[in-house]
Amino acid sequence: MTENTTLSPDLSGLSEQEVIARRAAGQGNNTPLQSSRPYSQILKENLFTFINAAFFTISLVMFLLGRLGDAVLVVVVIFGGVLVNICQEIWAKRKLDEIALLYRPKATVIRAGEEHNVDPNEIVLGDILVLRPGDQIVVDGVVSGDGRIEVDESLLTGESDSIPKAAGDLVYSGSFCVSGTACYEAAKVGTETVAYKLMTGARAFRTVLTPVQQEINVVIRVFLLIACFLWILVGISFLSRAYSLNDVAQRSAVIAGLVPAGLLLAITLAYGLGAVRMIGQDVLIQQANAVESLSNVDVLCLDKTGTLTTNQIELQEIYPIGIGEEELRSLLGVYAASTKAGNKTNDAIANTCSGIVMEPLFEVPFSSARKWSGLVFAEKGTYVLGAPEMLFSSTVLDPEVAHYIDEGTRLGLRVVMFAHSPQVRSLGGDGTPASLPDDLKPLGILRFSDQLRPEAKQTLDGFAEAGIEVKIISGDNPQTVAALARQAGLGDDIEVVSGQELARMSPAEFVQMSLNSTVFGRITPDQKADLVRSLRRRGKYVAMIGDGVNDVLSLKQANLAIAMESGSKATRSVADIVLLMDSFGALPHTFLEGQRIRNGIQDAMKLFLVRTFCVTLLVFATAIVTDSFPLQNKQAAIVSLIGVGFPTMFIPVWAKPGAIPRRSMVRSMLHFVIPSTLSLTLVALMVYLFFLVVAILDLSPDMNLTELDYVEPRSALVTILVMGQLLLILFLKPPTKFWVGGEPYSGDWRYTIVAIILLGVYFLILAVPPFRSFFELSRMSPLSYGFIGLIALEWCLILRAIWRSRFLDRFLGIDLG
Repeated sequence: MTENTTLSPDLSGLSEQEVIARRAAGQGNNTPLQSSRPYSQILKENLFTFINAAFFTISLVMFLLGRLGDAVLVVVVIFGGVLVNICQEIWAKRKLDEIALLYRPKATVIRAGEEHNVDPNEIVLGDILVLRPGDQIVVDGVVSGDGRIEVDESLLTGESDSIPKAAGDLVYSGSFCVSGTACYEAAKVGTETVAYKLMTGARAFRTVLTPVQQEINVVIRVFLLIACFLWILVGISFLSRAYSLNDVAQRSAVIAGLVPAGLLLAITLAYGLGAVRMIGQDVLIQQANAVESLSNVDVLCLDKTGTLTTNQIELQEIYPIGIGEEELRSLLGVYAASTKAGNKTNDAIANTCSGIVMEPLFEVPFSSARKWSGLVFAEKGTYVLGAPEMLFSSTVLDPEVAHYIDEGTRLGLRVVMFAHSPQVRSLGGDGTPASLPDDLKPLGILRFSDQLRPEAKQTLDGFAEAGIEVKIISGDNPQTVAALARQAGLGDDIEVVSGQELARMSPAEFVQMSLNSTVFGRITPDQKADLVRSLRRRGKYVAMIGDGVNDVLSLKQANLAIAMESGSKATRSVADIVLLMDSFGALPHTFLEGQRIRNGIQDAMKLFLVRTFCVTLLVFATAIVTDSFPLQNKQAAIVSLIGVGFPTMFIPVWAKPGAIPRRSMVRSMLHFVIPSTLSLTLVALMVYLFFLVVAILDLSPDMNLTELDYVEPRSALVTILVMGQLLLILFLKPPTKFWVGGEPYSGDWRYTIVAIILLGVYFLILAVPPFRSFFELSRMSPLSYGFIGLIALEWCLILRAIWRSRFLDRFLGIDLG
C-alpha cells in the first residue's frame, strides 16, 4: 500500500555546488564492480597452466639438445593456440565492458527540485533518489517523505516476499522496487554499501563452466593423468640409462601431445563465433554459459504481455453497470489521473477517459500477486480496478455481465472490472496484507486489446522446428491467454489451467499439470516461479522469457533467463540473454544456433578422442610388442594437425542444428569413438609391425637390432593414421549412403572435400624434401602407399560393418534411441 503525497520542500535534493563539493570530498559512488576479467588475469590463466609448463620445458630441453625444429614446432603449435585464445578472450572482455556500460541501470535523482537520470557513478552521499516500479536500488539509503513502496530484496537475501517500506526504513542496493513510488536519501555509497560487500566476490568475473566444458575437463584431466604416468615411466627409463636424453625429450613431447589441449580452443572459437552471430540477430549474450544453455533448452516459458504481444494496450469498450457511460468514463478518468503508480492499463484509460487529478488518502498499487489496485478518497470512498474473479471471487455476477466477460476473454481481450465501496479506510500497509472492502459494488467492465506481435506465429513455429515445447504463463485471464495462443498458432487442443486451480492442487497434481498444460492464466509471481522449478525437477531444461518485475522470481529459477530490452531494469539485471529491440522473432534462430554450436563441439570432440585414445594405445602396444616408441615429436604433430587440428577448424562452422540426446555427451559418443579407436589402433599397429619386420629383414648380416632405422615404419604408421583420421571425417559426415554407419546421413560434401585437400597436403609434404625432412618422414615406394591405402579402405569396410551390426553397442549397453 502506498500513501501518496507531493514532494516535500526538504526533498528538493542537493544543489550542483553541493554535489561537486561532496564528490571532491570523496563521497561519490565511484567504485564500479568489474564486469569482466582484467587483462592480467586473462594472460595469467591462459599462459601459466600445467600443460603449457610441460610443453615449455620440453621445448627448452630440445633447444638445448640442438633440435631447433622440434623446439619451434612445440612453441608454434601450442602457444599459437594459446595466442588465439588470448585474443578471443580480450575481444570478449571488451564487448562485455561495452555491454556493461550500455546496460548499467540508471538512477533518477532530484537536484535543485528537478529530476535527472544519471549514471550510478554520479550519485553522491545525501542525494535524493526516486524509486518507481521496476527501478533498481543502486545505493543504500533511507526512505524519505510520505511515499510507500514494496521492495524485492531476493537478490540479497534469497527471500521472495516483497517487503513494504515507508519513511525511515532502510533500502539496500541490489534490491528493486516492485510497486509504489517513493524517495530515498543516499546514506552509503561506493564500497560502504551492503550490496558491494556482499556481491564483490559473487559478481566478480569468474569462469563458469558449461556442462560440455565440465565433461571435456574430465576427459582432459584423465589424459593428463595418463600423460603423467607415462612421463614417470620415461623418467625411470632415463635413470636406468636405457635411453638418451634426446629420446626422453622426444617421447615426453609425444606424450604431452596426448592431452587434447586444442579441444578447449575449438570450443572457445565455436562459442565466440556463436556469440558474434547472435549479436547480428539482436541477441545479446550476458553470461558465459548462455550459449551452452541455449543448446539444451527443451521447454520455453514466456509471458503473454510484452512477449507474445506488443504490450501496446488500448481501451476498446466500456460496459457500464448501474450507472451511465458518461459517469463511468468520468470516474475512470479521475482514477487514472490520480494514481501515482502508473502502468499500461492506467495509461490506456487516461488516453480515452479524461479526468481531474484528486489527492487520494491511500493507494494500493497494482500487484501481479493481488491482480488489483485501489484508491481511497476522503469524500468519494474506495475505487478498485482489477480482475473480475479477484474482486468478486465469492459473488455470482449478473448473467449478462458474466456473458460479456466470457465473450471478451474468448476474443483474446483483457477484461478488467471497476468497482466502488463507500468505505474510507486504509486498504493495507505497514506490513499488513492489502485487503478489499467487503461491500464492493461493480460499476463497469473494461475491455482492452493488446496486439499480437506480427512475428508471433512464425516464431512459435520456429520453436516447434527446434524441438522446443512452449508454455505461456500469464497473469491475465486463462481464456484470454488461450485465445491469443490459438491466434498465434499453438492449436485448438491446448490445455488451459488457472492459478486458482493450481492453488487447490496437491504437489503431485501441480507437477503433472505443469508438464501437461500449455497455457497458465491468473498466475501469481510465486506460482510462476514454482512452475519453472517444477519443470526443472522433472528433468526439463527451462528457458524463461520475461519483461516485468513480476517475472524476476521465475527468471532466477530457470536454467536460462531471457529478458526484453524494453523490460524493467531488474529483469535485465538477472537475465543471461537480452533481446535487443525486443527481437522476439530472433529466438528460434538463437535456439538453433545453440544446438548448432553444441553439435559442432561434439563432432570435434569425437575426432579428438579417437586420435588421443589411438596414440595412447599405440604407445602401450608398441612398448609391449616391440619395446619401441611409435612416433617422434614432429610425426605426432603432423598426425594431430592434419588428422584433427585443421578439420576441427571447419566442423563447428559448418555444423547443423538438431535435437540433442538428453544424456551425457561422452556416453552419447561411445558408439562412434570406441569402434573407430580400437579398430584403427589395431590396423595401425599391424601396419607398423609389418614395415618394422621388413626393416629388420633388410638389415645386413653384420648389423644388430640397435642399429635399426625406425624412419620407414614410423612413416608408414603416420600415413595410416592420417588416412584413417581423414576417412573418419567421411563417416562423421557421410556424403553418400555408403558411408553411413557411425553417424546419420549428412549429404554435405564440404567435409569430404576438406579431407581430400588435407590428404593432398600430406602427400605434398612427403613429395617436398625439405618438408619431408623436417617432419622426419621417409619417402616410400608407390607400391607401399598403395598397400597402405588398400588397408585403409578395408578398415573402412570392417568399421562400417561393426557400426551397422551394433555389436559393440549391445556389448556396452549403449542406447542410441
